[in-house]
Amino acid sequence: MKSVVIQQPERLVIEERPLPQPQSGEVRVRVMSAGICGSDVHIFRGHNPFAKYPRVIGHEFFGLIDAVGEGVEASRLGARVAVDPVVSCGHCYPCSVGRPNVCTSLQVIGVHRDGGFSDYACVPDRCAYEVPAAIPDQHATLIEPFTIAANICAQLQPTARDIALIYGAGPMGLTLIQVLRGVFGVAQIIVVDRIPERLAMAQENGADWVINNLTTDLKAELEQAGVRPTLIVDAACHPAILPEATTLASPAGRIGIMGFSPEPCTLSQQAITGKELTIYSSRLNSGRFPQVIAWMAEGKIQPEKLITHRFPLEHVTDALQLFEQDQKTCCKVLLSISV
Repeated sequence: MKSVVIQQPERLVIEERPLPQPQSGEVRVRVMSAGICGSDVHIFRGHNPFAKYPRVIGHEFFGLIDAVGEGVEASRLGARVAVDPVVSCGHCYPCSVGRPNVCTSLQVIGVHRDGGFSDYACVPDRCAYEVPAAIPDQHATLIEPFTIAANICAQLQPTARDIALIYGAGPMGLTLIQVLRGVFGVAQIIVVDRIPERLAMAQENGADWVINNLTTDLKAELEQAGVRPTLIVDAACHPAILPEATTLASPAGRIGIMGFSPEPCTLSQQAITGKELTIYSSRLNSGRFPQVIAWMAEGKIQPEKLITHRFPLEHVTDALQLFEQDQKTCCKVLLSISV
């Protein structure tokens, strides 16, 4: 079988590897389609602190179960499945309180263990969620990205009364817009970015008001409109955002942080406590696949709006470069793997 392997930073090869056999409690997935994420590029460039090399990348993927290991029901054969990349121990403190995404021995498929940019991948049976026939294959590939938005929303608890401000109109920001609009029906969604084309994507995905903070003073713009966001999400991961968010937020507001930035930032305790703000952070997803599959099947989210490019597996290097370099027209890039 063919597998995309990052042998070391900046060195990607497509290797011929033997067909893997599922171990006890595992299923083998014949991968049909996979999505490219920023973390895949970070592993390729050597910027992901959690990755070990060599590594088959890819944590957003969909396929068919074609083999099962010991202890897995044979009825699983042939199932259409989306794979949750979170592999947890199930018994540590985070797991015991329903947060397997920060398990003390967390493994992420495509980061700590081999992922889905391959003809076949073996994964724990519990990580392979069946997808109803109503959801097309390529849409099913985007279930995982929407679980990232579902996870932060589980903490923020959006309501129809909220005025939401989202920093960043990349894939994370766009999935969040769709979820806030289609699932929670928040009153207003404001999106901030510095790329006009990204802001246009935000409007197409449900934003009410977009602001280019490269050319516009965000604070002055909100003050002039008399708007104080009750819910703010950093989907851009820049250290300057969180301090600004604490000044812009309404009293009793909630702030969510998505992603990682190693750079420090300076916060005013008074700015947080004076308004009794709540700050949440979110990593990966904590069992949100069934929730997102239901949203998708019910038409509450539209994954097709995010898909801008498709490539065969053999052109994975071109796909990664496009995703990394073309922020104006590129959102989600899908790899076609098995046919």
